[in-house]
Amino acid sequence: MSAVVEKNASTASLHGSSDALALARLSQGSRPAVVFCAQATEAQRLKDEIAWFSPQLAVTLLPDWETLPYDHFSPHHDLVSERLATLYRIMREDFDVAIVPAATALTRLGPPSFLAAHSFFLKAGETIELDALRAQLTLAGYSHVT
Repeated sequence: MSAVVEKNASTASLHGSSDALALARLSQGSRPAVVFCAQATEAQRLKDEIAWFSPQLAVTLLPDWETLPYDHFSPHHDLVSERLATLYRIMREDFDVAIVPAATALTRLGPPSFLAAHSFFLKAGETIELDALRAQLTLAGYSHVT
């Protein structure tokens, strides 16, 4: 994704859902936009409201891990899957608006090449070659068992 900022927009005194409406209008017909929010709850609200105002926009949210650095448990597997899917969409620029909470934006990520090398998608009804799938799963860290 390009790090070049082509235009800046600033507003003041937006109340209620007017911020989501303004972001929805700014995002129509332009390049993908990334919105940073102070809180995860605000990010979720913006995602829902932008999608409501402009259903044709592909709005994605990079969720927070919802764990502390020294917790003795891992994030929920659904959350891990959602983060990976969102990072994959961002890497491919397959979105119109990406919303990222500030705490999430400060978390270090692996390089895009790692995600590209270790991700794959299966679709219902798709014909796949079994040996290629086994090789891909082995690269992703899975072990073959019988």
